[in-house]
Parts: sequence; structure tokens; C-alpha cells
Amino acid sequence: MFDTKVAILVREDLAVWQKLNVTAFLATGIAGAVPEAMGEPYLDAAGRRHARLLGQPMLIFAASTEVLQRAWQQAIQRDLTRSAYVRAMFETGHDAANREVFRAEPADA
Repeated sequence: MFDTKVAILVREDLAVWQKLNVTAFLATGIAGAVPEAMGEPYLDAAGRRHARLLGQPMLIFAASTEVLQRAWQQAIQRDLTRSAYVRAMFETGHDAANREVFRAEPADA
């Protein structure tokens, strides 16, 4: 039924709140990069409109650093749409700072 799906991989050694935070950030990255992946708005029984959600399966995995690096390289080789998060982003307080620390990370890390 679905030609594509979203896979989100997070480090298995993160605290639960960090895994949830990273998952949310990465999902918004995909939604922003591929707006056509968004479904239609939701309407509740009272007719109130609610936000659109990704309209395809989302798979969430926790993995070791080695597995994440292998998946990252495969995604680059296949030219898949990617969103990424680095540990230093937990220490920042806003989007511009996130981009700054992300750019400072080694590209293959």
C-alpha cells in the first residue's frame, strides 16, 4: 500500500526523554523536506480541524553507534532524504545554535 516509509534511528544509549526529543526533531525534518508525505488534515467529531500528520508508516529504531553510522552511509549512498541530530544539539537553546553545532561535527560522525 505504501511505496515509501519513514525510518527514524536513534542511539540506544540515550535517555528516554532524549530519544523522544530526537524522534520529534527528525520527524519534523522529514515533514519539512518532503511536504508531499503529509496526509490530509484531521477533523474531529465536532468538525474542528487538526494538523496534518505524515501519511505513511513511521518506523522507530534504537541502535548502536556502529549501526547508525552504517545506516547513515547507506542513506547517503542511496541519496535518501535525511534529517540528522547530533548530541551537541542537546546543549543548545535555539535553531541557529543547533545548525552551528551540527556543522561543527565531522561529516561522517
